[in-house]
Order: sequence, then structure tokens, then C-alpha cells
Amino acid sequence: MSRLYERYKKEIIKELQDELAIDNPMAVPKLEKIIVNVGVGDAIQNIKLLDTAKMELSLITGQHPAIGRARKSIAAFHLRKGQPIACYVTLRKRRMYEFYDRLVNIVLPRVRDFRGLPPNSFDGRGNYTIGLRDQLVFPEIDYTKVERPRGMNITIVTTARTNEQAYALLKKLGMPFRES
Repeated sequence: MSRLYERYKKEIIKELQDELAIDNPMAVPKLEKIIVNVGVGDAIQNIKLLDTAKMELSLITGQHPAIGRARKSIAAFHLRKGQPIACYVTLRKRRMYEFYDRLVNIVLPRVRDFRGLPPNSFDGRGNYTIGLRDQLVFPEIDYTKVERPRGMNITIVTTARTNEQAYALLKKLGMPFRES
């Protein structure tokens, strides 16, 4: 069991129950899954770029990525329906908590000029999305082998019903939000 999950079970559930005035501990919001998505728009011309993105994403997450394909054709971008243009990983349970712990404690402090995450990136249903400009902030990536910096989106899906509940959960789990 990861140390963050143990802390969630022992301390954070009780704290959130008091803070959010929830009677049932099973109704306290929790992390459901984390989705890490890397868009590789250049894969239209060179499909080998998708392979390097898959390799880097598997190093970062510890899980084999799936391939995202284009939903429809767009002539202006020379894109055809069904063409591979992204790779993504959905993390759950133990791997999710380990990835979240590394994200908060190791990766985000390594981001250049980091002053905290914006507290308004919630989607209205308790999910939070972070955009990273390059993959070099992850310690698993060897920067000498990287051909080009590639950004990624990290979506944290919670069971919270409102943004306020999700904010309280992520704040208790150590997410460094910017002070408004």
C-alpha cells in the first residue's frame, strides 16, 4: 500500500468529514483515476515519434500506454479518421496513488518558475486537469535521449460532486495550489 493511500485512510478521511460536514466516511471524496495524455500531432508525418512518446510515457507511469486515434478527418491538418495521434494511460488504485505522490512531491517542484497550480482548473464535476510543457521534469526521463520536448495533460478524476469538495481533497493530499 502506498504511503499516500495509508495517510488518506488514517487521517484525511476524518479531516474531510469534519471540514465538509459529511456523516458517512464512505461519502468522503476520493481519487478515482488519473489519466496521463500525450498528444503527438507530428505523428501524422512521422509515425516513429509516437513510438518514442509511448516509451517515455511508459517510463513515467510504469504502465503500457494505449494509442489514441483521430475521431474524424480534418483536411487542413492532413489528418484522416482512425490515424494514431496520441497515447494515454489510465492509472488506478496503487499506481495512481504512487504517481500522484511523485507528481506532487517530486515533479511539480522541478517545474521552472513554479508558483503553484491555478485553483480554477476544475471542470465543474470535481475533476482537475494539469498541463505540463515538457516531460523532462520527470526524473525517470534521461534528458540526453530526448529528441524534443513533449507536453502532456494530467487529469485527476475524483468522486467529489463539486469543485469545492475536490479542491479540499486535493489540498489535503498535498496539491500545491496558488494562493488567489
